[in-house]
Amino acid sequence: MEENANTSLEDDFEGQATHTGPKGVINDWRKFKLESEDGDSLPLSKKEMLRQMSSPHRSFSRDDKDTRERFCRKMSMQEYELIHAAQEDESCLQQYRKRCMQDMHQRLSFGPKFGFLCELQSGEQFLEAVEKEHKTTTVIVHIYEDGVKGCEHLNSSLACLAAEYPTVKFCKIKASSTGAGDRFSSEVLPSLLVYKAGELLSNFISVSEQFSEEFFAVDVEAFLNEYGLLPERELPALGNGTEEPDVE
Repeated sequence: MEENANTSLEDDFEGQATHTGPKGVINDWRKFKLESEDGDSLPLSKKEMLRQMSSPHRSFSRDDKDTRERFCRKMSMQEYELIHAAQEDESCLQQYRKRCMQDMHQRLSFGPKFGFLCELQSGEQFLEAVEKEHKTTTVIVHIYEDGVKGCEHLNSSLACLAAEYPTVKFCKIKASSTGAGDRFSSEVLPSLLVYKAGELLSNFISVSEQFSEEFFAVDVEAFLNEYGLLPERELPALGNGTEEPDVE
């Protein structure tokens, strides 16, 4: 009577995920795999094997032990097949997540790409760069002149930012080439003009006064971000590997 009670308690225990050690976790996984498999598609021999594998502490009769030994001889290959199928599922999930990231990257990167600081040679090129660009593209124009303090540093900074923000069109033009040199004297240089869809968004004159004597791309980036003139940074390009960018 006591033996039957113990067996009943043991059967009840086996219906729960109570194994905490490494072997216990594997046994729980085997139970889960058996329960999650399609009953019609899983062979009876594999069902029985998983059932016995997931109950390692049950007592067996002599006949049961012989049967268990036969199943154990099959265990390595059949368990490998189950684990391999699980690994394939994980690989498919990683591929799906990577494709979703690539799709999101393409949506965020919609529009023309540049990636360099463009030199404009005339007022006509200036107008074309501003008025004929895609309506979603931000155009940042640096009006400068050789020998004017801050202009060289700003050109270097904008060249760096152009590589970091390829969807933004960064341009530079000498004040004397604009056709309106009298409006851009050395007192107001370097100047930054920001356009979108042909409309002037911001106009910064003597912009180098916003920085220290020596400034860098990160300083100009922070300044432009303060006014909301730069888009979000582009996601890193995803390769063919399984690594993904960390998303928090």
